[in-house]
Amino acid sequence: MTAMTLLLDIQNPEDYTAIPAETDLSHWAQAAWLGDGEAGVVVRIVAEAESQALNRAYRGKDYPTNVLSFPYDPPPIPLEDDETDYLGDLAICQPVMEREAREQGKTIQQHWAHLLIHGLLHLQGYDHITDAEAEEMEALETSILGKLGFPDPYQLSTEEK
Repeated sequence: MTAMTLLLDIQNPEDYTAIPAETDLSHWAQAAWLGDGEAGVVVRIVAEAESQALNRAYRGKDYPTNVLSFPYDPPPIPLEDDETDYLGDLAICQPVMEREAREQGKTIQQHWAHLLIHGLLHLQGYDHITDAEAEEMEALETSILGKLGFPDPYQLSTEEK
């Protein structure tokens, strides 16, 4: 029986120091991995300029955003027994993530866990384009975060109500 494992390749080209420990990122990612078997994903921690360039090029939106997901569309050939399935790439914008955490009254750890899980669910085919999709995805995010000991990310703090 193959272990259910999600392997992370963390890229930090800006050398941000205020990021969670790799063990935390791996733990949170593992909780969001709903597949069976082993898979890999690249998590790239980017600055606002790179986030904005990616958002403009791939989504037509000319501003930096918190997380972007780029699912991998494999060719129709089966994997070899020793190959790891590849889900795709996530680009998490550290400055946007930190700003949002402050604005939303969350800790950096809470928001990091949420954005990582949110992006990983996108890579696994979840989306929030329709209301029904958004409800399903948000419920799943909330459930996964709850199991990790984090509060519901969609609950407004008392200052925001």
